Amino acid sequence: MSKVPPGFRLLPRAGCDRNVAYRVFIIVFTFFCYTCYHLSRKPISVVKSVFHRNCSRLLFPSNENVTNIETWCDWAPFDQDNYEELLGSLDYAFLFSYAICMFMSGHIAERVNLRYFLTVGMLGTGFATAMFGLGYFWNIHSLAYYVIVQVVAGALQSTGWPSVVACMGNWYGKGKRGLIMGIWNSHTSVGNILGSVIPGIFADHSWGWSFVVPGIIIGTFGILTFFFLVPRPEDVGCSLPDHQGTSVVAVNVEVDVEVPATSSKYDDADRDDEPLLKKKEDKAITILGAMRIPGVVEFALCLFFAKLVSYTFLFWLPKYISAKTSYSAQTSADLSALFDVGGIIGGILAGVISDFTGARASTCMVMLFLAAPMMYVYDLFGSLDYTRNICLLMVVGALVNGPYALITTAVSADLGTHKSLQGNAKAVATVTAFIDGTGSIGAALGPLLTGLISPTGWNNVFYMLIAADLAALLFLIRLVTKEIMSHVATRRAARRDHIQ
Repeated sequence: MSKVPPGFRLLPRAGCDRNVAYRVFIIVFTFFCYTCYHLSRKPISVVKSVFHRNCSRLLFPSNENVTNIETWCDWAPFDQDNYEELLGSLDYAFLFSYAICMFMSGHIAERVNLRYFLTVGMLGTGFATAMFGLGYFWNIHSLAYYVIVQVVAGALQSTGWPSVVACMGNWYGKGKRGLIMGIWNSHTSVGNILGSVIPGIFADHSWGWSFVVPGIIIGTFGILTFFFLVPRPEDVGCSLPDHQGTSVVAVNVEVDVEVPATSSKYDDADRDDEPLLKKKEDKAITILGAMRIPGVVEFALCLFFAKLVSYTFLFWLPKYISAKTSYSAQTSADLSALFDVGGIIGGILAGVISDFTGARASTCMVMLFLAAPMMYVYDLFGSLDYTRNICLLMVVGALVNGPYALITTAVSADLGTHKSLQGNAKAVATVTAFIDGTGSIGAALGPLLTGLISPTGWNNVFYMLIAADLAALLFLIRLVTKEIMSHVATRRAARRDHIQ
């Protein structure tokens, strides 16, 4: 069976360099694919403020038989006094399922065709997301229904990250990886922004559409993935990436191309232009093998706490803003999107700095160190006025999401192509899944703790987030020390060479 997607068999030969054309296409296409994943997981944070809100602010409906004037506008079963715990149960049902299945997804992704794996994951995610929204139209008030849908959605969402990172790692070498993946990783924030704005349109009036519409969008992209995704450059005769040097593409590396039975003049020309060299099939590594790679465990534990902080903002920020201010659900959702605007800036900035310095761990440590006091400042002054809220949210978003973005993209790809693997290309998805899976356990714990702590006061939630941020910083001390010593040794060697 041909590895070339059906959509590409219909395309004519491009007039520009094929290596550049395919690589640009891959970065853009996978960007939109994972944007859809975050778009479809964000609506729950938007509708939380609709499931349980202050009904006294709303006009009492005179034409309805209402038994409780304090909770008449809430959506059962979230109209109870323990609604924070019930809403938190939706978060950790999704996130624990996501975290556990992430380890399995990475293992599977290295052993199957990524195009098929990602297609099934996106179609399934679209179905599960829509099923949550249909609970509104079917008038379902069972907590078990929503929890089960969240568990299924979490499992299906775990197919996305190891697949798109492995695909990017297959196409892009180490050169400028921090910048390229910093820009590319903005799909997380773009998806969160769209996942706040689009569901926010329907939240106050018909919240079911807040889930159905994102479900349709990611399902549509799942179909496009089947027809157009090219997981590996050798599938279409493009040059392999340079994983150890400073270039994006390896020099003078030729690959064997499988030509489909319906090969065209376009395919024959490619085979004539490029000499063929049989490449030994790489063997996928295990989770234990991934843990043996230097730096993997430290970055995974750092991400555990960094993602705890990031996902607490992701799932609870609209609710926090609504509770601390008098803004509506839609306004709170729109305002929370600015956290992700800051996240885009932070991710790109972290990538550029780490490329320039070559010190990924040090870059993360500095941003984590600055994030702690800024979260405290935001809790104190963010709710005083709209302008101050905007400015502080963007700064906090940049400092919180910068390290998270760098670890899950450039760092994961670096470690997945580490020199200790001796050129084994089938490690990126497993390494990415282990690091992000460990981080996802923290991501599940954060919203759970927030649901338990928030009734005692939102300031206590921020104390928890600051403590987690500092814990993430501590796990990088050994790696930062190693980077500093390496830098000092390089400077000394350069000074000796200059003297001689």
